[in-house]
Amino acid sequence: MPAASPNLQVRIFVTHRNATPHPMADRFRGFLPVVVDVETAGFNPRTDALLEIAAVTLTMDENGYLMIDQSYAANVIPFPGANLEPSALEFTGINPDDPARNAIAEQDALEKIFKPIRKSIKSHGCTRAVLVGHNASFDHSFVTNASERCDIKRNPFHPFSTFDTVSLAGLAYGQTVLAKACDMAGIDFDGKQAHSALYDTVKTAELFCTIINHWKDLGGWDMVLDTRD
Repeated sequence: MPAASPNLQVRIFVTHRNATPHPMADRFRGFLPVVVDVETAGFNPRTDALLEIAAVTLTMDENGYLMIDQSYAANVIPFPGANLEPSALEFTGINPDDPARNAIAEQDALEKIFKPIRKSIKSHGCTRAVLVGHNASFDHSFVTNASERCDIKRNPFHPFSTFDTVSLAGLAYGQTVLAKACDMAGIDFDGKQAHSALYDTVKTAELFCTIINHWKDLGGWDMVLDTRD
């Protein structure tokens, strides 16, 4: 069973046929924000190995507040011929050959992540997922290239649109480093756990939800809704 992120309430709101649409379906133009982080063996998504991938799906309560729903993660076996940059491995502390990683093939890892995302898209009445990340273009490029490499036809993510918490945190808090942005937002951040895909994904999700919900509390989203009337 996928593990829910610790210390966070898990709530699932399902849209049934002929029922009121889920509020998420109207918030981001029909997109479901899904937070993703990858750990890799370099910066080139075509040649360097994908080593870890994690995703956190989000949901929305009846009052329109964004929150974490479920989390998923997998350690990944480097694809055949993948480049493993020593400096990248030293930075992340990942040993690709460690049997304790319980790593799985790249295609299996992607399907482990993609399958529940597709279900969440459907249950929220959305059309597809949009990747949320800290430096989102990096994560998006690795997910996209891995999907193409594995010939996965149903990549649930938008092919180029992303939400980047670097830009959002820079606007909201004047900080672009994840740890510093979390500190400004009042989110606990343990540097010793950083550079684990799952930990970074959960913290990025908390940061994204905090910024979006604060914008709502300031009346920003209500002003948008008023323009529709």
